[in-house]
Order: sequence, then C-alpha cells, then structure tokens
Amino acid sequence: MSIFGGLVVAQVLLWLFGIWMINVKCLVEYQSCPSPYRATHCKVAAADFTGKKEIVPLDRKKVEDGQLEISFEFRKQRFHYDAEKNLFEKLAYPVQETFGQYQRSSGYGNEVKAAAALDRWGENRFEVPVPQFGQLLKEQLLAPFFVFQVFCVGLWCLDDYWYYSLFTLGMLVMFECTVVGQRLRNLRELRSLTTPKQALQVYRQGKWVQLPGDALLPGDVISIGRPSGGVGQEERVVPADALLLAGTCIVEEAVLTGESTPQWKNPIGTGSTNAAAAQEGLDSRLSIKRDKNHMLFSGTKILQHTGDKSARIRTPDNGCLAVVLRTGFETSQGQLMRTILYSTERVTANNWEVGLFILFLLIFAVAAAAYVLYYGLQNPDRDRFKLFLNCTMIITSVIPPELPMELSIAVNASLLALARKAVFCTEPFRIPLAGKACPGSHLLCSCDSVAVCCFDKTGTLTSDNMVLKGLVGLAGRARELVADVREGSREAVRVLAACQSLIQVDGALVGDPLERAAFQATGWTYAGGNLTSGKQAGGKEVTTILHRYHFTSTLKRMTVIHSSTPAYWAVVKGAPEVIQGFLAAPPAEYEAAYKEYAAQGGRVIALAYKKLDAKLSPVEIGNLPRSEVESNLHFGAFAIFQCPLKEESEPALRMLKDASHQLVMITGDAPLTACHVASQVHILDRPVLMLDDVEDDSRFEWTTPDEALRLPFQRSRQDAVSLAAKWDLCISGDGLHHLHQIGAETDYIPLTQVFARVSPDQKELILRTLRTAGWTTLMCGDGTNDVGALKTAHVGVALLTPRPPAAKPKDNGSAPAVAGPSGRALPGRGGAAGPGPSSLAAGRGRRYASTPLTRSHADIGLQPVDARMQKMADWMDSMEPDEGMVPMVKPGDASMASPFTAKLASVMPCTDIIRQGRSTLVTTIQMFKILGLICLSTAYSLSVMYLQGVKLGDFQATVMGMLSAMLFFVISHAKPLDQLSPQRPHPNIFSAYVFLSLLGQFAAHMGFLIYITDGVNSWWAQDEVQEPNADFKPNLVNTVCFLVQFIIQLITFGVNYQGPPFNASIRDTKTLRYTFWWGSIFWAVLSLDLVPELTQLVSLVSVPPMLGYKIVGLGLATFAVTFAWDHVLRAAFPAPSPPQKGYLAFKKELAVLKKQEARQQRRPHAG
Repeated sequence: MSIFGGLVVAQVLLWLFGIWMINVKCLVEYQSCPSPYRATHCKVAAADFTGKKEIVPLDRKKVEDGQLEISFEFRKQRFHYDAEKNLFEKLAYPVQETFGQYQRSSGYGNEVKAAAALDRWGENRFEVPVPQFGQLLKEQLLAPFFVFQVFCVGLWCLDDYWYYSLFTLGMLVMFECTVVGQRLRNLRELRSLTTPKQALQVYRQGKWVQLPGDALLPGDVISIGRPSGGVGQEERVVPADALLLAGTCIVEEAVLTGESTPQWKNPIGTGSTNAAAAQEGLDSRLSIKRDKNHMLFSGTKILQHTGDKSARIRTPDNGCLAVVLRTGFETSQGQLMRTILYSTERVTANNWEVGLFILFLLIFAVAAAAYVLYYGLQNPDRDRFKLFLNCTMIITSVIPPELPMELSIAVNASLLALARKAVFCTEPFRIPLAGKACPGSHLLCSCDSVAVCCFDKTGTLTSDNMVLKGLVGLAGRARELVADVREGSREAVRVLAACQSLIQVDGALVGDPLERAAFQATGWTYAGGNLTSGKQAGGKEVTTILHRYHFTSTLKRMTVIHSSTPAYWAVVKGAPEVIQGFLAAPPAEYEAAYKEYAAQGGRVIALAYKKLDAKLSPVEIGNLPRSEVESNLHFGAFAIFQCPLKEESEPALRMLKDASHQLVMITGDAPLTACHVASQVHILDRPVLMLDDVEDDSRFEWTTPDEALRLPFQRSRQDAVSLAAKWDLCISGDGLHHLHQIGAETDYIPLTQVFARVSPDQKELILRTLRTAGWTTLMCGDGTNDVGALKTAHVGVALLTPRPPAAKPKDNGSAPAVAGPSGRALPGRGGAAGPGPSSLAAGRGRRYASTPLTRSHADIGLQPVDARMQKMADWMDSMEPDEGMVPMVKPGDASMASPFTAKLASVMPCTDIIRQGRSTLVTTIQMFKILGLICLSTAYSLSVMYLQGVKLGDFQATVMGMLSAMLFFVISHAKPLDQLSPQRPHPNIFSAYVFLSLLGQFAAHMGFLIYITDGVNSWWAQDEVQEPNADFKPNLVNTVCFLVQFIIQLITFGVNYQGPPFNASIRDTKTLRYTFWWGSIFWAVLSLDLVPELTQLVSLVSVPPMLGYKIVGLGLATFAVTFAWDHVLRAAFPAPSPPQKGYLAFKKELAVLKKQEARQQRRPHAG
C-alpha cells in the first residue's frame, strides 16, 4: 500500500512540476527534435518582464511556391521560421521598402493575392480572449505557492487545527478568486474598448470598393479623411498604420503619445526630415521613427484633410491616398493594447532574493526539526507518524502562506494609490523600481534608487501657452522690444501670420500654441483657407498658402510659400543661429540682440522673408527646391515669446533636489533660454559654462552666457571632472554631436545639467549614456519628441494633457460633479475643482483642494450639519464603486511612450511615483523581516511544545493567524509621506542593516522564549504533563507559549514597521495604532488573568500572578531592546545616497585634483 501511495504522490508531483517548470514538461511530455520540420511544438523563452516561458504549437501550411512555412503565435505576435538563418523571426510587415515602391503601390490586383495576404497577416482586429472563470481560477490554484499552502493546510488538519485550516484556506481561496475576478473584469473592459473599425474606401482589383476597417491588409491602398458634414459628424479614426501617398492630414495623436497639439502629416516626397533621404529621393527606405510625419498611426483621429486630385490613383471621396503598412496588434495602438493586456502578469514576488531568504530561514527550521526528531525518536511510546508530522510542520513554518498574497497586495495598493492621483502604470514591476532601480554594482553610483531626474522644458516644466512679448531687431530699433507687433514692419507681421501650420477644426483655430499666440497678435483672420490682414498701411492684404516645408527638430526651421497678389513670398522662421546662415546680410547686432533676450528666458524666433518670381506658376512654385527657396533671405525681426513656468514646477524640483536627486534639463530650446529656466527650478545653482556650435577641437571651447570668459575644451575625463567641480555645464545639440563624434560623450554627459537644442535622437542618446554609465534615470516629458528618451529611462513619465470633463445639465439644484482621478465625475461632491490644469486635480488628495462652496447654510435653507455626520458624509463621498480594486488602464490613460502616464499637466506626479516606489520597496523589505522573525520564533516554539507533548489550540492558532493577516494587510497599504527625504530605503534583503537587525531581534526573541519556557517548569505541576500523542488540552506550557508568541508577533510588527521618512508613522496610521493598542491590552489581560472568562474562551489556563508579571515585564523589555537595536542599526548602516551633482561620483579623480592643486599652490612659496 505504501508503494502505491508513493507512486501516486510521485505522479502528482511530476504533473505539478510539469505545470510549474517548462523544462520539466519538455522532459516528460516531449522529445527534442533536431529540425523544426519534424517538431510539433516550440518552447519560447521571453525576454525579462515580457512573460514566462511557454510551449506553443507549431503551425504548418503550404505557401504559393509550394514550400512549407512553419510558424507559431506568442502573445499576439506571429513568428516564422527562416531556414537560411535557422531561427524564428517575427512576421515581417512591409515597413522598410523604398519610397519609390510605396508610390507605385496599387493594392491587390486579384482575390488570390488578397486571400494570401489575409492568410499571412490575418484580420485587422484586436482580439482579446476572455477565458472562463474556472479556467483562470485553475491556473491560480495550481501556482506553486498555492499548492504549498494547501499542503500546509492539509498538515494542520492532520494535527486537528480545523478552524485555523479552514480560516487560512478560505482566506487564500477568496484572495485568488478576487484576483481572477479582477483579471476577468479588466479583460472584458479592454475587449469593450475594441470597437468595430469604420468602413472606408479600399482600392482592390483596379477599382474602389467600400470595406470594413477589419478587412484591411498590409499593402492595401486606401482613401482616408474626415467625413464631410461639419460639426457633429462622426470622427474618422485611423484603422491601421498607413503611409501617406497623396494629400495632407491633420491628426490628433493624444491617444498614443499624449501630444495635445495636432500633427500635420505630409505625403512622401515632401518635408523630409533626413538630409540623406532627401538626396536619395525615391530610393531611400522608409524609417517609421524618422519619417513619422508621413505616417498615420492606428487609433489616432483625423481632424482635417486635403485630398490631392493630381494623385496617381484618384480617390472617389476626395480623401487622402495612403498605403497600409501594419494591422492588428502590430500597429502602434496594437502594441499599446498588448502592453496593457499582459501587464497584470508582471506583478510577481518570485525572484532570487525570495528564494535565498527562504533558504536562510530553512536552515534554522531544519535544525529545530532535527532537534525534535532526535529526541522524539528516543521515546519509544511516541507516535512516529505524529512525530514526522510535527517535524514537517516545523520545516514548513518558515514559508508563510501569506507571502505571495501580501507582496502582491503591496504592489496592487501602490497601483491603486497612483491611480487615485491620476497616474497610471502599464508595467507594475517598475513601481518598486522607482524606489530601487540600480543594483549597486554600477560604475558611477552606489545608490539604489532614482539618481538622475531628467525633464523636458516646454510643456513639461513651462506652460505651452505661449505669450508673444513683442518684436526685436526692427529697423532703427535694433535692441528695443516693440510690444505691439502690428507696429512692426509689414514683412515681419506677414511672416508671423503666414508661416504657421494652424488649421480650423469646427470653426476653432487649433495648432501649435506658439503659432496661435503669434497669429492672434498680428490681428489677421483665417477663413476659407485664406489669410486676411487687419487694417494696415496700404490696405488689407489677402494671402493664400501654396506650400509648406514643416518645422522639424532636425532642421530647426519652417518655410511657407504664399501668394499675395500680385507676388509670391517665401516666409521663414526658426532658431536664430540657424536662420543667420540663410540671410543675405545679417544685421550688425544680430547675435547680441537675440542672445540678450534669450538670456532673460525668452524664446527667440528669427523671422525672415524673400520675394519670389511672380512669373512662376503654382506647379513650379511647388517644385522649387527648398535650398533655393531658403537662400538669400532678408531679416524681418526677432519674435520674443514668453513661456511661463507651471505653478508646481519649482516646488516639485526643489523637493527632488532636497531629496538628493540630480536634476537635468533636456530641451530643444536655445541654450540661453534653457539656462534661464533651469536656474529658476534649481537645476542650475552655480556659474554656467556652455558648449555650443563647433567644427573642430581648435574652435571647441566653453563660454559663459555673457561670453565674458572662454575656456579651452579638453578631452580627458579628469579635465571634465575638474571643470564640472567648479561650473554647471550646458551642452547644445551641436556640441553633443561633436562630443559623440570624438567619443567623449560618456565623459561629459553624466557631468552636465542642461542639454539644449537637442534632437529626439540626442535625447535618447543622453538617457542611454546615463544608463550605460550606471546612473538610474527618470525622464519626464509631454510630447512625441520625448518618446525615445521616455522609453530608454528606467522610469519614464509621460504627461497627458487632461481633458475637461463634460458638463452635466443642472438637475433641481444638485451639486456639480467633480472629476475624479480617472476622469470620471464623482457625483455628490459639492464645489467645483479649484484652479489648476483641470478638474482632475480634485483627485490628488491633499495637494489639491476643491474650491469651497461659497453659499452659506442659510442661503440654501439647511441646518448646520453635525461634525460626525459631516465626517461620515465626506468619507462616503470619497468612496468609488470599485474601491480597493486596481483600476483598468485604458488606452486613453496610457501612452505608448512610457510605462507611467500622468493625466495632469504638472511634473508633481514624478514625486508621487518616487514616493510610492520608496514606500512599496520599504513595505516589501519590512514584510520579509517580519515574516522571517515570526517564522523563526514559531519554529522554536513548536519544537519546544512538541517535545513536551504540547501544542497550540485550534482557536489560539486562528486568533494568531487573524492578527497576522490583519497587520500584514494594514502595513501593505502604508501611505507614503508627502515630503521626499534625502535618505534612501535599503535596496534589498541582503544588506548589513537587514541581516544584523534580524539576528539581533531573533536573539532577543529567543532569550525571551528560552527564559520563559525554562522558568515555567517550576510552576508546572507534574500531573499536568501530557502524553505526546494525547489530544489537545490547555495547560501552563501551552498558555505561556501562546502568550509569548502573541507578544513577539506584535513586537515584530511594531519594531520593524518603518514609518518616517518614507511612510506615515504608527501614530498617524489609525488602524495600525488601534490594532497595536488593543492587541497589547488583550495580551496583558490574558497574561495577568484579569478576565477569567476571556482566558477560558481562548482555551488558556490561569497564569500564576508572579509568572504573569514576569511575562509582561519581559515582553516590554524585549520590545525596548529590539526597538533600540533596530534603530541603532538604521543610523549605523544607512542606505547610500546618490550625489546631487555628477562630478561628486568621481571621488578618486577629485582627490587627485585636490592634491595637484595643493602642490601647485605650495610651489611659489617654496621658491
């Protein structure tokens, strides 16, 4: 029988290990094949944080040439086998063809080709499968930790702990059911967002046919544009990623990037952002990252379009001609949906630290079990089954059943806390990363938290609502600021009015805030596609825009050709240093004028113009080379814009700086403007040196903003550190380009505070260099130019411009609704949202307060409300329908740019993310400490009781379990303090502080346990000694062990709960404070036998008075000793903090430099 039982157990274990470990499943159920042509399945190993290993079936099918194609699908992506490379590659889409090939696209000429494409790429859908509740619950219940927990419950049942077993099992199953229910709710909500795609015209078999958006295939030629009909007409949502071939579109991409400014999309062949591509022409290959101004991305909305009647294939509805490149989950929106879909699986506590920590605890448990087994076997009357059962329970006691549940709750609580502040996260594993991000073994920083916080300027630190202060550089008034731009020259005003990309959507003028401010200041009007000037000398002027060369961050300029009867004009605006090179004769004070106002924080835009040949036809005008249009320009003026700081930028960055974070600005603005703003937000606090446009090292030099001092550039890192030790550094995009060419960027980037006039690729280079050097980075930005940098940073925070909530009609004088953090209206909350970015601010807790009601009680005919009733009403108003549940992250809440998305136009969420990350990290570390100490003391108590034939009662074990679960739940919801501290949390379990604290507290607990359990023998009557195999009966040993374990559990939670400077203190956490107070009173009452009825209820016996006083006294002494020990260790072994300036990380170089300076100072005296 025992052999049969062993075989059954072995079979069950083998089956379970096949579920838990893919390698075991491969070994048991599959046979390795040398060739994929013979294989039926494939083992897929995903990259870090993108999923676990899976075994997926291989699909086989015959392709057109009769060859066998082998593929598999993994997480909504298909991979095909390449026989030549002998590997599986992701299914290729036509995204890297030449522009000439795209221009010759004519769609699918017959049904056979269309069917083949459908078979290859599938339908254009986001299929989100929603499994059955039982299927998901089965996956959860077969997880390793849960099976182990059920095994422990079985052991407790064999030892007659029925109540405790049922309580623990019920708690675990309820938690797993809650997790499954939440996953199903999220999947259903995500599936509901995948609405059917709109029908549109598709060019198939040489003619236009109307097809649903789901039927689109890569290679299809489509007609796309906003449906006619005006206001109220259904919006056109782009159904797939497509390349624009003819016509222009104005697109809103906020759903993907958070960029509130509409983006102008041009057909290929115009407005190239790459010089090489422009030269190569149609032979240049498409790069979606580089040529995004030609791309229409799935999920974005078309606000306006202009068809091209001269297109090679004329559209039937005057739409724009485009070719589909990507469909389904491979589109930009599909990638975001896939990230959201699989993000919940990344909340996990299974890592090497957990395993090593449990192994450490296991050593003590095995020693205690061996001790019980050795002495138990010496008693011939002892039941061997019970003995082995007791030893097994001692060993399993070091792996607490609450471990995975409590760690998951800690991360979920952080997700919920951030969501309440309108911060959404698609990658939950990055939350503790915000508190601990570098492993500590990097080159530069020995810290283990975010060290460098990088910020974009315009739209992030400063408002994007530009204010045009006036014009500078007008004839006869070179340095004077003319506030009324209409007093400027006619040419300068014409440049401001015509050189723009503004559009009219439903009667409103939308576009870049800078261009809106400039256009409105001119007094011109925009109607019917024509620009009309206001009253001016020479009469009104009517202008029609013929051609635009749009602004790009690479070229740093924009050019527009317009007709103003009877002449054609080219108007140009851009960076002053760029426009200077295109002027026929720059004014004498050109540089001095723009640098003066840039140094004051103004955004300076140079305006230039040129009159073109009036004999040219519109077609010839459109075909003019850009280089010819922009040559020999005449200077118009400098437009000075003011970009005010956001209200919260300075306080937020001051908080980060005070918390020992290095602050860096990365912007496309001019160096002088960037330095001015950086000095206002604590990024610059020392004299500044700037590195600007150079051609070689001989002209490569550092200059102060006023150019009063010039220092030569040195390539060595030692010289760079010496320079950074005395100055704050600012490097322009041109300077960074030269540094990159000579290989010096790795030395200078970590030492620099401001990067100005940098391109999106350079932003990404800066973040990548910082990461490579070992710095832990946070990047905060708000637009498409920041996407690369946001993805490269350890913690990327994209700011989405919040939309004002829809106004609700008044109903019988009810209070207005205030938007909550998710953008939902919270009914019943009186008052409107206070001033700020939007009414979303009402959801940010204490930081933003709703504007109080100005109407008194007498005004509305009500009596004053009782304070207690008002408090209860406020509490009820703060509750939401799904309180306590992690909110579903939707595409509107998430950005494809970064894992964190803040729906607030403020950088303050960066501090929220760091505070929450620190809080989660501290909570996780203290959970391990608490679990370890409780498990060690439990293992010893069990060994003592089992040797004496004593155990805890069922009700006693249940009380202990309920207390532990409640305390764990409370500390997992710890609230971070509002203020960031310079002190850092300890990064992991294996640190000197954690280990010494554990050992010291364990020694104190063991001393308490040993002293009390040894001393109880003198109070224990000989006739109370129980037989080892007898049923449970309360006695003095059992009572004392319960009381000691109870107070040790309370002491462990109280001592190891880490409040300030990261979390709220016990005093400020009401639930935790009351739990400790009432738990201590309950323990004291039982120890002193003050209420005999309560003693009997808990299945205890009366404790002798002197022993009771001794237990109480020693319990208080143990608390005092462990509390003092832990706090002394916290002070003696603080976590290392990062330097506030990059040069401080080079301690060795600084020491050498100081010695050299000391020697140089002594030499003159020696002489």
